[in-house]
Amino acid sequence: MEAEMSTPKTLIVGATTNPGRYAHYAASLFFERQMEFIPIGIKKGKVFGKEILDLKSKPALSDIHTITMYIGPQHQEEWMDYLLSLNPKRIIFNPGTENPDFFNKAKAKGVEVVPACTLVMLRTGQF
Repeated sequence: MEAEMSTPKTLIVGATTNPGRYAHYAASLFFERQMEFIPIGIKKGKVFGKEILDLKSKPALSDIHTITMYIGPQHQEEWMDYLLSLNPKRIIFNPGTENPDFFNKAKAKGVEVVPACTLVMLRTGQF
């Protein structure tokens, strides 16, 4: 019997139940590919059977490999330290979420900073 392969855990920041949003589409791709993800944001609801965690409560999370950002730089400041405290290996800044201050803080902590589109990365096997 083959050992079950575990995929790295990805935190989707800015998760939403709105199917017209890229964060929702990203969750659908993680779900379809059976990749582990945690939705977090300020919206309430469920995404593919997972409750969207309340970003405002800054929940304790562990083993976060990747953070994929779906909130604009103007909304990132109050969450930067919290997100970095989760000790991710990398942060993907999707188009429109790029933030030089956050880039620098992340790089200073040894976090890989990737300005790219999670959707393209998933579809092309670069994730």
